[in-house]
Parts: sequence; C-alpha cells; structure tokens
Amino acid sequence: MISVWVKRFNSCLFILLTLSVSGCKLGPNFLRPPPPAVNRYTDQPIPLRTASAPTTAGKSQCFVINKDIPAEWWEIFHSETLNQLIKEALLTNPDLRAADAGLRIAQETALAQRAVFWPRVDANLNVTRQETAHTLTPVVSTNSFFYTLITPQLTVSYVPDVFGLNRRQVESLEAQVASEVFQREALALTITTNIVMAVVQEASLRAQIQATLRSIAIGKEQLRLLRIEHNTGEIGLEGVAAQEAALAQLETNLPPLQKQLAQQHHLISVLCGHFPSEILLKFDLNKLHLPSELPFSVPAALVEQRPDIRAAESQIHAASALIGVAIAQRFPNIVLTATGGSAALTPEMLFNTNTLFYALTGNVAQTVFAAGMLKHKQRAAVAAFKQADAQYRSVVLSAFQDVADTLKAIQFDATNLRAAQKAVQATRRSLSIAQQQWKAGEVGYLEVLNAEQAYQQALITLIQNQANRFVDTAALYQALGGGWWNRGAIKTTTIVQRDHCAEKPKRG
Repeated sequence: MISVWVKRFNSCLFILLTLSVSGCKLGPNFLRPPPPAVNRYTDQPIPLRTASAPTTAGKSQCFVINKDIPAEWWEIFHSETLNQLIKEALLTNPDLRAADAGLRIAQETALAQRAVFWPRVDANLNVTRQETAHTLTPVVSTNSFFYTLITPQLTVSYVPDVFGLNRRQVESLEAQVASEVFQREALALTITTNIVMAVVQEASLRAQIQATLRSIAIGKEQLRLLRIEHNTGEIGLEGVAAQEAALAQLETNLPPLQKQLAQQHHLISVLCGHFPSEILLKFDLNKLHLPSELPFSVPAALVEQRPDIRAAESQIHAASALIGVAIAQRFPNIVLTATGGSAALTPEMLFNTNTLFYALTGNVAQTVFAAGMLKHKQRAAVAAFKQADAQYRSVVLSAFQDVADTLKAIQFDATNLRAAQKAVQATRRSLSIAQQQWKAGEVGYLEVLNAEQAYQQALITLIQNQANRFVDTAALYQALGGGWWNRGAIKTTTIVQRDHCAEKPKRG
C-alpha cells in the first residue's frame, strides 16, 4: 500500500514539474541597449600625443587605442605608499563594507526566491490523548474509555509556473544582483580614484605652501628694505604702503592652502576607514611616476567597461522582468497539494494499510474584479521600465561627457604645463640677471627680491599644473571604467554565471 502511494505521489510530482517547465513566460524578453552610434567623444579628434615639458610630470603622453586597463591601475604611479593606502581602503572602507552587505542581501534574496521552483514539503505530527464519556460505549479496539490518536502527516505543495510569474520574479532579482555587483565596483573605483587625487593634491599643496612661505619671507624682506629707504627719504610713504598691502595679500594666501592640506589628510584617513587623526603621510610630486602611455577605449567599448553603465543596464533588465510579473499576475494562479499520512491509536498501527490516508488537491484562483488594480500595476511596471531606460541614457551621456572632459583636460593641461615651465625658466633667468646686476652694483637688492618673488609665483603655478597632469591621468582611468574586468572575482559574484552582466567586456 505504501509503495502504491509513493508511486502515485511521484507520478503527480512528475506531472507538476512538467507543467512548470513547459509553461510560458509572459512579458517582454530583455534585450541589451545597443551601443551609442557615435565614433568619437569630442567634436574634434583628440591628438594622439600631448605636449611635453622638461619638468616633473612633463613627459609627453600618447593614447593607445584599445589598450587594456589593469585592475590595479593606480600602480602606474609607482608609489608603494599609495598602493598600500588603496589596498587598506579596499579592505576597511565602511562604504565598501556596506556595499558588500547590500550585495549579499540581493544574492540571498534571489536564492530564496529560487525556492519557488521546487515543491514545498511540510511535516506535521499530532498526538491526541482523549477520554470518552463513561456513559458511552468504550473504544472498541482497546475496550477502554481512554485512547490516543497519533496522526503523522506529510504535505507537499507546488505552484506550477505556467505563466512565468516565478521565473520573471527570479529574473528581476538576479538582475538586481548584477546591479549591486556593478554599483559596488563603481563605488570601489570612486574610492580608489579619490585616494589617488587626494595624494596628488596633498603633495601639490605641500609644495605650494613651501613656495608661499618663501614668497612671504621675501615680501617681509622687501618691506624691511622699503622702510629703510623711506626713513632715509629715498621713497615716499606710498611705496611702503603698497608693499604692506602686497605682503598682506601674500599672507592671506597661506591659510587656505593650509586648510586644504589638512582637509586632504582627513579625506585620505576617512577613505581608508580611519579617523581623521590616525593617518598623516607626506607625499612628493617628484616621486610620482607619470605614465607615457594612456588607454583609449572606442565609444562602443565604453558601455561595456563603465560599471555605472552596467548597473543602469541591469536596472533596465530588472524593470523589464517586472513587466512580465505584472502581466502574469492577471492570469490564474494554480496551487497543487498532495497530503499523505496515517491515523492510528498506537505507534505499532501507524504503518498498517488501514490507517493510511492521502489526498490530492488542485486549486485554481483567478481575480475576477479588483477595480482595475492589476491593470494599473502593469502600467506602473511599464512606466518603471521607461524610467530605467531614461536613467540608463542619462548615465551613458554622463559617462561620455566624463571621457570627453578628461581627454580635453589631458590635452590642454599638458600645454599649460609647458607654458608654466617656460614662465619658470623666464623668471629664473630674470632672477639670475638681477642677482648678477646686484653683485655688480647696478641695481639694489630690492630688484633681486622682486625677481625672486615673480619666480616663486611662477613656481606655484607650475606646481599646480604638475598636479593637474597626475589628476587628469587618474580621471581618465576612472572615466574608462577602472579595469574591473581584469579582476577574476567579478565573474563569480553573480548567481547566474551565463548572465551577460558577468562577462568580460569585449575589446573594440
């Protein structure tokens, strides 16, 4: 009897699984947006090589089309201290830890939803001890007014996915997983880029502060000499007042630089997951390496490489699947249940054929009237899809703008650096001439100080332009996606390995 019951149950289960597998999936199937139909980022072609200058960060950089980007792209600057900072940030940054937890939530939610593809089995054991009224006939089998009823029961329920409701829900959740993966990658890219830029700014501000302090010292010496000349009647009071104003202006330049330097220290500490007081490192622009070759990805490849674009694409996929969910909810819902068990007075009788029972139940439910609720839910799902599609386009446009702005910055900042270097050379020559004339007695020492003041100001401009070259390089690597596809872990983070979101970008 038991074997017969098991065979019937297996037959029913096979039928249920067959119905589920052979069912359709309502709603649109997701199609990836085509790449933008443009062949360049800017209105005019970008020169493949930048200008050069004989100074720190002054080498010419050339663009190499389809040059691959390493996952640890920041190592191109050849700074072990910078590498260690970023390594620590990737391990301890709290925003990344929160993103990891968000990804785990999405993964576990999708895995939990996958359970609907399988039958649900529930076991129940009910034991009842009861005494009948003595005025009634005692229980026949035991000839006693006391009896125990033991009822073990096994219930198997299954919801065949005839219209694809469950499959679309899982599809949407797995697209959300992919979105979380790429949002995490975008966050990591932002953090690493911000650390690189903060380190460059720290080195730049430190050098600017030194040059500003030197300018202030020169200004004080100029003021001292002018006061002497005023006391001897060689110049009027207006000359002294003008120098006092110039010195005051120089001194007002120092606190903002010191404030920015402190803020960069605080930013580096927080990005690395520490309190602002815990990290205090000093960097030197002269010890950073500027790469001579830069990657250049064709526009069609950019949509594959940018993690924010891939995240937005996954959001479209999720919204597309939810349209299918909304449509499937307007069709009948089928629930099949199989129940089997035994009802016996003693444990020995549990497997007696006379105590066994089973039941097969099929339930079909269909919403007949809901005042248009399901129709409007479907329309809302379609609107959400259109919203996700528009947001995707916005992300793509912003990404192309990032690349275009960075390419122009690399081009013009290289030219600016060359001009700044020429200005430094010119003011250095002027200072040398003034020093020679002063030693020969042809000019006063005030002229030497004026020449050195001009040299220090030109040097500050040069330092700023040197920092821009490093910042532009980091910005380009960020704008092109940061090389996440060369880190193997990204391919195992999504639930469905065949999903396009886990694939390596194709090179153009």
